[in-house]
Amino acid sequence: MNINLAVLIDGDNIPSAYIQEMMEEIAKYGNPTIKRIYGDWTKPHLSKWKKLLLDNAITPIQQYGYTTGKNATDSAMIIDAMDILYSEKVNGFCIVSSDSDFTRLATRLREAGMQVIGIGEKKTPNPFIVSCDKFIYIEILKKKTNKKDNSSDKPNEKDTIDKIERKQINLIKSTINDVSDDDGWAFLGDVGSLIQKKQPNFDSRNYGFEKLTQLIKSIGEFEIEQRDTPKSRHKLIFVKNSIRKTKK
Repeated sequence: MNINLAVLIDGDNIPSAYIQEMMEEIAKYGNPTIKRIYGDWTKPHLSKWKKLLLDNAITPIQQYGYTTGKNATDSAMIIDAMDILYSEKVNGFCIVSSDSDFTRLATRLREAGMQVIGIGEKKTPNPFIVSCDKFIYIEILKKKTNKKDNSSDKPNEKDTIDKIERKQINLIKSTINDVSDDDGWAFLGDVGSLIQKKQPNFDSRNYGFEKLTQLIKSIGEFEIEQRDTPKSRHKLIFVKNSIRKTKK
């Protein structure tokens, strides 16, 4: 079922260069029926957002900074989020920010049965990340076809790819054990879903792979098997922890 999403963007906290890819990513998870971005639009540094907002049908919400050192934008987003929650017009929220101040908001929305997707930069504090059902690092969304644009908002591609560590490999292994059958085989779809619940910011794209299958193959510590399905031309992928000893 395609759920309705409210997309709330912290304009003071997210680079404008990512907006198109970000909206395309959000569309994978639901229909963004409400799209708002918050900031003090009288400030010159937000002027570059204007055309992007028109192109993506995002409504700018003006929020003046009343007091030095206090972020009025955060408060406005939180108030709007609760109003939208009680309006019962959406099934989920996408909170776009790298600010830990939204940790309690994400938790409260999930308590109300909402799906919460977080999008932010890799500097995002862990409490906000784990308060979401899924958290996506915005750096991995930039398309390779856009590398020619040398905008200062865009990171070096090498800086956006992490090297998978033993901690993440062990997470995959333990998750396979959790959902495997008596022979040790686990349906990859179930593995991916459970990993996401355990670690909301786990994404194969963080490590340079578009799909989890590709990431698992690159590690070399798992067996992979494709199985035919009677009612579909698509094959199901199953994975198993390899019994051979791994290199230390």
